[in-house]
Amino acid sequence: MTERSSTPTFTADAHAAAHRFADVDGMQIFYREAGPRDAPVLLLPHGYPCSSFQYRRLMPMLADRWRLVAPDYPGFGLSDTPPAETFGFDFDAYAGFLEAFCRKLGLDRYALYLHDYGSQIGLRLAIRHPERVAALIIQNGDIYEDTLGPKYRAIQAFWRDPSASNRAVLEKAVNEEGFRAEFVGEVPEAQAAQIPPDLWKLHWPLMNTPQRKELARQLMEGLKQNLEWFPRYQAYLREHQPPALIVWGPNDGYMPEASARAYLRDLPKAELVLTDGGHWLLETHLAQVVPVIRRFLSAVHSR
Repeated sequence: MTERSSTPTFTADAHAAAHRFADVDGMQIFYREAGPRDAPVLLLPHGYPCSSFQYRRLMPMLADRWRLVAPDYPGFGLSDTPPAETFGFDFDAYAGFLEAFCRKLGLDRYALYLHDYGSQIGLRLAIRHPERVAALIIQNGDIYEDTLGPKYRAIQAFWRDPSASNRAVLEKAVNEEGFRAEFVGEVPEAQAAQIPPDLWKLHWPLMNTPQRKELARQLMEGLKQNLEWFPRYQAYLREHQPPALIVWGPNDGYMPEASARAYLRDLPKAELVLTDGGHWLLETHLAQVVPVIRRFLSAVHSR
């Protein structure tokens, strides 16, 4: 009589993200990675106020055909916070970090997901190495000054008058309630209910140190200098014409629908997809966004 085992055998989920650390210029950098090592790369710089955590749901949805890599910036998430005298904590410093991170992992060709601060950081990387950019996915990332939304008013007031009172308005945004407002403050109640409190409940304790709170404020203040780069970002797009998908949530006080349409000035062949969502589409519209991204990346990599 043959004995049979009723114990099932399970294998690890091939599409799940791995969670790793890498030494990048002496900093321990946390990153998430999913998909085959030899697959086309989608590089996922994160925005504010978040970390690679914002891509945790997207990554397994694409990992069958693409290699997805999402680092936490220095001073964010689970990465080290280096001393201010050794790391600039401005947009150029973060672009330099992203360049060093790619070098460490051997990423020499990639599509870029541009979202929030990651749009400016990613485009600075693209300007440094245009030959490495296979495509752009642009999601609620602004580079056109004339389309900035009403939520910029407090920051613009500080730019005009960097007084203590105007700076205090920015400082008040760097707290748990301010983080919550960034995630759920502008979308309808039904969509807000889809955005997990983990996004601010888990991230705020990681940012609630004197140095990290200060760097968050510095990045907001540094947006004024970043405006000087807007024409450079636009010139890069006009000159290189990378394949581009613009997928957007117009319910965004920083980056309304006009901010999405402005990209068509410099990328007239780009595909524009508008939703009824807000800044955090990967939380509220993932099922709608993923097929669009898959179709776009498949077309790019079949050329």
